[in-house]
Amino acid sequence: MNDAASSGTNEISAADAQRVTPMMEQFIEIKAANPDCLLFYRMGDFYELFFEDAEKASRALGIVLTKRGRHQGHDIPMCGVPVERSEEYLHRLIAQGFRVAVCEQTEDPAEAKKRGAKSVVKRGVVRLVTPGTLTEDGLLNAKRNNWLMAVTRAKPATGEEAICGLAWLDISTGEFRVAEIGEAQLAGEIARIEPGEILVSDSLYDEPELKAYWRSLKNVTPMPKELFDSTSAERRLAAFFNVATSDSFGVFSRPELAVAAAAATYVERTQIGSRPALSPPARERAGSVMQIDAATRNNLELLRTLGGETRGSLLACIDRTVTAAGARNLAQRLASPLCDARAINARLDGVGFFVEHWTARGEIRKALLEAPDLSRALARIALERGGPRDLAAIGRALGIALALSTLLKNMQDVPEETKLAAEALGASDRDLRDAIADALADDLPHSKRDGGFVREGFDADLDAARGLRDEARGIIAGLQQSYAGETQIKALKIKYNNVLGYFIEVPSQHGERMLSTKMRERFIHRQSMAGAMRFSTAELGELESRIASAGDRALQMELAIFERLAVQVMAAATLLEMVANALAEIDAATALAELAAEGSWVRPEVDDSLHFEIEGGRHPVVEAALTHDGGPFVPNGCSLSPPDGADAGAIWLVTGPNMAGKSTFLRQNAILAILAQSGSFVPAKAAHIGVVDRLFSRVGAADDLARGRSTFMVEMVETAAILHQATARSLVILDEIGRGTATFDGLSIAWATLEHLHEVNKCRGLFATHFHELTALAARLPRQVNATVRVKEWENEVIFLHEVARGTADRSYGIQVAKLAGLPHGVIERARVVLAELESEQRSKPLQGFDDLPLFQNIKAPVAKTVAEDGKPDPLAAALDEIHPDEMSPREAMDALYRLKTILRNR
Repeated sequence: MNDAASSGTNEISAADAQRVTPMMEQFIEIKAANPDCLLFYRMGDFYELFFEDAEKASRALGIVLTKRGRHQGHDIPMCGVPVERSEEYLHRLIAQGFRVAVCEQTEDPAEAKKRGAKSVVKRGVVRLVTPGTLTEDGLLNAKRNNWLMAVTRAKPATGEEAICGLAWLDISTGEFRVAEIGEAQLAGEIARIEPGEILVSDSLYDEPELKAYWRSLKNVTPMPKELFDSTSAERRLAAFFNVATSDSFGVFSRPELAVAAAAATYVERTQIGSRPALSPPARERAGSVMQIDAATRNNLELLRTLGGETRGSLLACIDRTVTAAGARNLAQRLASPLCDARAINARLDGVGFFVEHWTARGEIRKALLEAPDLSRALARIALERGGPRDLAAIGRALGIALALSTLLKNMQDVPEETKLAAEALGASDRDLRDAIADALADDLPHSKRDGGFVREGFDADLDAARGLRDEARGIIAGLQQSYAGETQIKALKIKYNNVLGYFIEVPSQHGERMLSTKMRERFIHRQSMAGAMRFSTAELGELESRIASAGDRALQMELAIFERLAVQVMAAATLLEMVANALAEIDAATALAELAAEGSWVRPEVDDSLHFEIEGGRHPVVEAALTHDGGPFVPNGCSLSPPDGADAGAIWLVTGPNMAGKSTFLRQNAILAILAQSGSFVPAKAAHIGVVDRLFSRVGAADDLARGRSTFMVEMVETAAILHQATARSLVILDEIGRGTATFDGLSIAWATLEHLHEVNKCRGLFATHFHELTALAARLPRQVNATVRVKEWENEVIFLHEVARGTADRSYGIQVAKLAGLPHGVIERARVVLAELESEQRSKPLQGFDDLPLFQNIKAPVAKTVAEDGKPDPLAAALDEIHPDEMSPREAMDALYRLKTILRNR
């Protein structure tokens, strides 16, 4: 599974356990029940780890490895982390792929003492901490969801594509979704959702076709196949949500039910009986969001850069949200652009409304600045990990929601989506808000066990218990002064520790006086030390009992108040989830409006046509970088709409030198489509975009050494995926296809690819190339448009204008770019000489025959002969004629290959 799996010294027999201390015996028993986790074993103020767990944690965390006792003649390795800093260490362990079982004391030590002096306090695992089940703020990225995903695959019928079921949930926010997709979409969907942990069955994890893929991902957790059992899935899912049937949630396919139940069951097991406040699973309709494969997401740097950082990504560039929930909502919008024009325009209506009403936008954003993360506070309360600050956060969020609802309801012409959000905000529970505000103090502790979080005056009995506790502490101070006067020992102090309780301590030189016959009856000797002696009195013992009783009683009363409020919160959980979602929607909409007003972005026209018209478009990330450095960004237009009378969009063939801005222009238009379908305004003078169902961007490539693929192989694999999947509604961005191999090979591949996109895929596209020969195809491909990035040459120097215009480039200016890069002068001059010689040869022997090549649509595959020379049917030719490679799965292709080998062997 991962490095957290335990073996070796952790596997201790029952006979061995009999020879260790009771405490270590308890550890061994609990560890045996959680073999695949590091066990955080609570001992006082520390979580301790023993045996191999300690060795692993010591290496992973860089903490000191010590020892405690002996076992089988060897020292027992041990290390520990302070409870108060445990989140920090958990974060580091989870990031390294470990799973952690948190073991807490489940009874009061006083109860354990009643069973005998050597009795061990009962302990038990209260939760399993895994990458997909985190809830603590210190372990989570506030601005991103932490998804737990389950994946299953249904066996396909012969010749059909396998179907995969996906379920993904976030226990820290309560969101829960399911979908059914084709196996070809699996990698793209995982890249879109970016789960923190992926659950797959053992058999699927070892499936030959997917084995390499699973192992290339982080945090994949293989599980027994029983977890994905579809026959019990409906029952398990209904039981999790405590309903008679899951039919009320909607109609789900068998794969969807299987993964939804698997995810829910895994949550149940890791949370040890605590149930998170999850929404019922919502089915994501096929085709509802733009499909963007993993390579395209990386190329466009949507959520993070190629280096893996958030800074410099498109999301970081456009994020103007002021709440964590709003940031998560914006990230989801950008990762999953919509394909429903009506839903897109509903979002655009909301953004447009707040662009126009800038005063209200400012007031709303100011109020939202104070809004806490309601979803995650609710999740911690539901899992019984919440504290007073979580309750306070819920109360503050309700107050802000009510204020925003009032503000929005008083405005005119509010768009429908914003109106619905305002209604959800207005449904906030005023009684709950007031109950929390009345009960909680202004200065709150982090943990409810610390006490002191209930406001003075809220509960008379609590105030009385606190008064007795505080009064007793004052009596201690007076008693110390009295004893000092009585014994004539000014250095006498009354102190406290967990072993002796309250005691009197005097320096050793005064000890004999305290042990004298006169004082022996009053002052009872408790302990002698090197420099001091300790005593007690009956009076001090009674006072200690009163203080402990009063303090315990006060804390128990506060905890009871907390539980009453928590019950009220959970009773309103569904309403609170609605409020949290509405706050996030309002934050995202106002943030996009702020961005549009700040950058003079415009509302795009989005419909179901095949139009793609951009006037004065700009790349938001590049523009922001240039603006920061004081430089201008040169806007460019793009028209990929179907030419007059055509039923498919245009393909621009873009030529021009390196460094001129071709890649920026290509990426920019892809990003404009994503922004528009996310419901955002766009950086342009005008934009009309027909909904794009799939976006492909092959811009730049690198070696995939883990899979044994060269740069060129990676390029070809990505190009193949595009040619197999792009439709007339897709947008395809290709940069420098075929440059990674020999000139004529590369030119041939680029030529055939361009023809296939035009004649077969019929998609809208941008195709950048240095193969200037391809511009001649515009005379034969009616929807191909030649465009070039303009440059000027001055005194053998090249000046990049970054303007895209119709036309073609006659040269690539590679030597000038090399000179700018700083190549030695001798190399540059030699390159000029070689180039002149090659161009001279090319002019004397130009390439022939391009004009005579038939178009892609006219090229037919050769037909195999089905009759041998002797007149009998040829079984090999017949078998080959029946094979259709484009329609075969890898397994079917392998079977076909074996059949052909058998035929050849028998000839």
